Amino acid sequence: MTSFFKPLLIVSLLAAAGASVNAQGMGMGMEGPQSGPMGQHQRMDPAKMQEMMAKRQADLKAKLKLASAQEAAWAAYTAAMQPPAGMPVGPESRQAMHDSMAKLTTPERIEHMNAMKAQRDAEMAKRNEATKTFYAALSPEQQKVFDANTMGHGRGHGGPGKHAPQKS
Repeated sequence: MTSFFKPLLIVSLLAAAGASVNAQGMGMGMEGPQSGPMGQHQRMDPAKMQEMMAKRQADLKAKLKLASAQEAAWAAYTAAMQPPAGMPVGPESRQAMHDSMAKLTTPERIEHMNAMKAQRDAEMAKRNEATKTFYAALSPEQQKVFDANTMGHGRGHGGPGKHAPQKS
């Protein structure tokens, strides 16, 4: 090989090896607390989540300017929005659930996952009905405020009210 091609071959091999290592580090086989965007894979503290939820609800209630006749509907709505009591919260309970699933056969795991999905679907249906019932108790002006302040909250969409339609 000529002296020109030998360094070129070495550089090409090093670049290919570097690209391979980089691809593995970008999520191919990487697990644990470093995975996810910017290495943020841990779940939020349940107490902080509850605090944030209470603050959002208080902000929404203030913006809605509820009449005293609407307070019962608000109480029913906020009660339905609370997370279910048996939900695994910390890493210990998630690990215990994982360990119990590992003891099941594949068909048993599938059935267990289907049962958990059915439970989540039932809880979501309950929250949806509570939201519709509360929404029906609001005036048209309050419904507009509710619409503008509840779209996409809690999922990294910019928070309450960030998706309100632009006025022309």
